[in-house]
Amino acid sequence: MTTTYTRSALASAILLALSGQTVMAEEQTEQPEQPAKEKVERIIVSGTPAGIGVRKIDAGYAVTNIDADQIVKLSPKSTADLFKAVPGVWVESSGGESGANVFVRGFPGGGDAPFLTLSLEGSPIYPAPTLSFLENSSLFRLDETIETMEALRGGPNPVVSNGQPGLTTNFRLKRGSEDTEGVFKYTTSDYDLQRLDAMVSGEISDDLYFMVGGYVKSSPGIRDAGFTSEKGSQFTINITKELENGTINLYTRQTDDHGAWYLPTPLNVDGVDASYTQLGTLNRQAIIYTGANNDEQQIDLGEGRGWKGHVSGGSIKLEFDNGWSFTDRFNITKGDANTYGLVPAGSATTVGAVADNGETATGAVTGTEYDAGTAVQQLGRWVVLKEISAFTNDLAFAKKLDNLSLAFGYYTASTSANDWWSLGNTAYHVLEAGGEMLDGIECNASVEGCGFNYDINSTGDARTNAFYTTAQYKFNDDFTLDAGVRFESHEVEYSVDEGLDGVIDKSVQYDESKTSWTTGINYSINDDMGVFARVNRGYKMPYFDDFRDNFGAYEGGEKLIKEVTQAEFGYKLLTDSTDFYATLFTNEVKGDTFVRRPGVPAEILTNEAYGIELDYNYNHESGFSVNLNSTLQETEITESPSNEGNESQRQPKWQVRVTPSYDFEVSDMYATLYGTISAVDDRFGDNENTVVLEGYEKVDIGLIVEPMEGIKVQLAVDNLTDEQGITEGDPRNADAPNGRYIMPRTTRLSISYEF
Repeated sequence: MTTTYTRSALASAILLALSGQTVMAEEQTEQPEQPAKEKVERIIVSGTPAGIGVRKIDAGYAVTNIDADQIVKLSPKSTADLFKAVPGVWVESSGGESGANVFVRGFPGGGDAPFLTLSLEGSPIYPAPTLSFLENSSLFRLDETIETMEALRGGPNPVVSNGQPGLTTNFRLKRGSEDTEGVFKYTTSDYDLQRLDAMVSGEISDDLYFMVGGYVKSSPGIRDAGFTSEKGSQFTINITKELENGTINLYTRQTDDHGAWYLPTPLNVDGVDASYTQLGTLNRQAIIYTGANNDEQQIDLGEGRGWKGHVSGGSIKLEFDNGWSFTDRFNITKGDANTYGLVPAGSATTVGAVADNGETATGAVTGTEYDAGTAVQQLGRWVVLKEISAFTNDLAFAKKLDNLSLAFGYYTASTSANDWWSLGNTAYHVLEAGGEMLDGIECNASVEGCGFNYDINSTGDARTNAFYTTAQYKFNDDFTLDAGVRFESHEVEYSVDEGLDGVIDKSVQYDESKTSWTTGINYSINDDMGVFARVNRGYKMPYFDDFRDNFGAYEGGEKLIKEVTQAEFGYKLLTDSTDFYATLFTNEVKGDTFVRRPGVPAEILTNEAYGIELDYNYNHESGFSVNLNSTLQETEITESPSNEGNESQRQPKWQVRVTPSYDFEVSDMYATLYGTISAVDDRFGDNENTVVLEGYEKVDIGLIVEPMEGIKVQLAVDNLTDEQGITEGDPRNADAPNGRYIMPRTTRLSISYEF
């Protein structure tokens, strides 16, 4: 596909989606006798002090809303996979249920999700956006208890809540009502997924409501590991009490879920494609050697990546006389987020090139003799044990005057992480699905392995205290000005034993403060249409891994704070049938750090970007609906020791995603036919811009039928054409011909009963 063709396709897709609105509008004008629908107000809480809430049409920033029905049609494979439906967000979710890479429009990043905050009921589930081997979406699983998700890029983000300058996604749980409602759902697939979901909600007593739900599941994985590599369960309780002047809400979400960690694989090698995984029965159990004394450890790599813990919290919202209101939201997160995986080290080679005798090697498990031409690769048996906990509290008082609204808030957070790592443990394995380790190769027999080893034991605690205030002034019914300021202090205490010899090699006592701000205007052209403009400046404060990776710079006086300046101008249209946002944006991120692998020096960069994002939803009474989200951007590394003028790594110049849907009736049976067409441009896999990751297109389709009242059957096919797209190269060795494929074609079937 040439560049000219793909840009034309992008333009055509946008014009087609937008022209659909005009065509349908003309159809509506030809049928004036149809009764007008009552307009439904959309209330959002993202970007507001302590989630006080504001009408979406009145917000001076762009927010994407995705409800439960849309989530069903998108059929995300993981929480991060859902974020693909958010404009301005590039997601690499090909690593499995956990361990995604999530990048925000033009913001730099070499992996994980450095500018993502995931919130539940408005509270951040873990204040550190990214630690090594842990990003926020790994701590959260989708199920039938989710009511909706909001996603805010930029906007007032740097001032409210945890001050995230990038992307904040907020999930809201279903709540009970006077009517008892529920759903039971069974799901299977062509990769032998077995999953049961359930959710029930209703009234306990007058003004006291409940919702309970969860799931259990197991499978050998989308990339078949030959054993049950994915298994898990989750249980959620949500209790709501309606008061005369407010609401009290309490929830807890208990999760125990893990799955195989899918890693980059060799490219252009026979037998290695999107369905391939290194992990299998012959290599999941292994022995590694750690620390100064080479202590022997037995491990099971089949545990993969996952989360075993709870996210619990609540809120109280009260309305008082004279325009005063009070809101407090809190959250407690505690558990283990461990990682086990087979990590590629360098390029594929052959037995003849590495065997002691230059001709053959023997399988360590089966005793099979492999000849000189057998493909092999070094795989590191990595283990990361991570115990985390966090507590956040966000309270705010608000006062409404005639034309002025004020809010005063206090946000506090405590965050901890205790880590034990053993990285490296590299040995040559047969390059086939679940390939075994080999005997007859000298370094395989060594306790030091064939490559580097990096072992640590660390402990860290961070405390954040922030005072913020926001103000909004309505000059008239059409024109509004808002502003906000945040003063934040951030303390970190951290120590790390590198080498597991009982000696503290690095210690940190850190205390810094910053002031963030935002200001914006919102002009209503009419009841359905408006424009907005905003500028802000925010900061990403350092956490534990930032100090370990950049310890020399820290000792030299660097504060390791990333400064983010953003500006945006947007147009919005919100009617009964249409939501449309077009947002021009520009941003600059100073002080970004990139580390290829633990233990090597960091690169410190400044990145700039500008572009436009489109977020379009149209619903027609005929049953036709369409969603379009698209991003077009230019990025540049403006300050760097060696890569100044290059594009930011792993950021596509454009991406587009169109999801049409059509509801119809067949023989008294309701049905919905839907699909998603997504396309992405080429990207560079490294800051040097020497590794090109080719763009790709992907098609998903699905059908939902309701053969009788309460019964739904859904068939969903992901990656219909079995596209072999590449999301990333090898972040640890950009020159190695390794890459991570998108997921292969899969088919899932669900049967549910709703009451």
